[in-house]
Amino acid sequence: MVSSSRSNCRLARRACRPEVGNSCRQRPQPAVPAESKIPAGFKAMTAPTGLQSRLELEENAKEKPESKGGRSQTAAPAPKSESGRKSKKKMATPTAAKTAENSQTGPGDAAAEAATAAGPVQAGRENPAVSHKAILKGRLAQGPHPALAAASISVDFDRQLAQYDIAGSLAHARMLFEAALISQKEYEDIGRGFEIITRQIAAGEFMWKPELEDVHMNLEKALTDLVGPAGAKLHTARSRNDQVALDERLYLMASVSHVDMFLSELRYQLVLKAEHDGKMAMPGYTHLQRAQPVLVGHHLMAYYQMFSRDRQRLKDLGAKLKVLPLGSGALSGTGLPIKPEVTARQLGMSALAPNSLDAVASRDLLMEFLAIGAIMAVHLSRLAEDLVLWCSQEFDFVSLPDSLTTTSSMMPHKKNPDGAELIRGKAGRTIGNLVTLLTVVKGLPMSYNRDLQEDKEPLFDTVDTLLKVLPLASAMIRSLRFNKKKLALAADDPYTPATDLADHLVLKGVPFREAHEKVGRLVAMALELRLALRDLDDDLVAKICPEADEGIVKKLTLAHLIAARHTTPGGTAWKMVSARIKEAFGALAAEILEPVL
Repeated sequence: MVSSSRSNCRLARRACRPEVGNSCRQRPQPAVPAESKIPAGFKAMTAPTGLQSRLELEENAKEKPESKGGRSQTAAPAPKSESGRKSKKKMATPTAAKTAENSQTGPGDAAAEAATAAGPVQAGRENPAVSHKAILKGRLAQGPHPALAAASISVDFDRQLAQYDIAGSLAHARMLFEAALISQKEYEDIGRGFEIITRQIAAGEFMWKPELEDVHMNLEKALTDLVGPAGAKLHTARSRNDQVALDERLYLMASVSHVDMFLSELRYQLVLKAEHDGKMAMPGYTHLQRAQPVLVGHHLMAYYQMFSRDRQRLKDLGAKLKVLPLGSGALSGTGLPIKPEVTARQLGMSALAPNSLDAVASRDLLMEFLAIGAIMAVHLSRLAEDLVLWCSQEFDFVSLPDSLTTTSSMMPHKKNPDGAELIRGKAGRTIGNLVTLLTVVKGLPMSYNRDLQEDKEPLFDTVDTLLKVLPLASAMIRSLRFNKKKLALAADDPYTPATDLADHLVLKGVPFREAHEKVGRLVAMALELRLALRDLDDDLVAKICPEADEGIVKKLTLAHLIAARHTTPGGTAWKMVSARIKEAFGALAAEILEPVL
């Protein structure tokens, strides 16, 4: 029956989640309906996995070698060529747009061709409609002090939000169009401009400019350089405060789904291993001292239960994420006639933020994810610690393949479980990330404060850490080989029958505390005689425990001790463990049809 459930679970997983495998290692994209006109290149774009240094970004912003046409690839403004002006005119002309839509290549390819003719956005052309200096200064007579400018730069890490910022901007543009705040042509120009930008980012050709501070200004500036005034209108009825709040929700929605994929795989491997090797006996421990024998399957299923609660926490968070903060503006909303329900529909959001102050100022959903991630990492760490102990020569309960171990740079004989140790070690950084964000937010007055720039690196790091350690843990569980002989020898400890002997006395009417004391004296006697409990003479047993049946200690075998735990639903008897395994296979199969988001 269990095997049938496992097969159904495996078939359902293959049919409904083909992405679990090599392809699932790419971050999933936020769900955006087709009417948002997400560029084709957007689908393949993934956020950077590492944090690029500001120094490297500054190097990228320096002057590049001139191209064949003599055009400098620098961030400084360059004079417009005749071909560039014609190309922009071409893209902005309704006739050209209509022709592109009717062509076989489609509007996206036509826009790309126009961008190629005009020269790449990296050339840093300033559109006269809006200067980035005007955007950054405006009210201020002077530019930022170099020290402030350096501290303000976040594009080296928040550019991981690029694909989500673009998705939010496209949905926002759709809303502006439906609210008659921009024209259809401007809406289409914005879509074509973002298609070009998306392709450049995917190809690694987009130049991120530190002087524009963050991902939002970099994308807006590039869009404006490409499409002109339409790009300058995109920020209508929007602040960076509600913009980044939306970006982070979209990022979290994708990340929660991605983490859940790997978490489900780990849980599946635990259940599969419990079914395959679960009948083996092993010692159960308290205080790292042998306590009572348990089954291997019972031990593995304990971790399944821990990770299942982690999955439920992810699901609970997922429901809270689908609330749209965009439209809240800087803090108090906007007086413009917006239609936030249009944006929400585009992005798959189920509700609108009921309070604009809370929408831009709160980071509790990020903190909740970091807390979930830290708890999950702690569970992984405990599993890893068991593996480290079990692989040691002192335990010798399991072995791992060479591919999941390392050797010493000095000692040729070593085979170290470094994978488990790395999993255990990385739990510390996830805990630190949670503490970091809690500390950043704890003293902030309402509403938005620039301190919140510091919310992203802890978030990105926890996501990246989980996406590294979860597949590693799955590989280790899948590859584990248990040493049945060594496990049974350790499980059959000379004194672990003591609790069952006390239970026997309870059934004979002896109060448990009295039974506990009597059996304790019997164990002390056995230790003094250097005998196992079951090797004690019946007369010696009767002397301390006269209520006990004759020969009872001989009956307390390893098999008896485990089988006796059948009255507890979560007990270690195989009858109970196999029932929990069957339930787990069913739950895993059902989850495929009920994702966290």
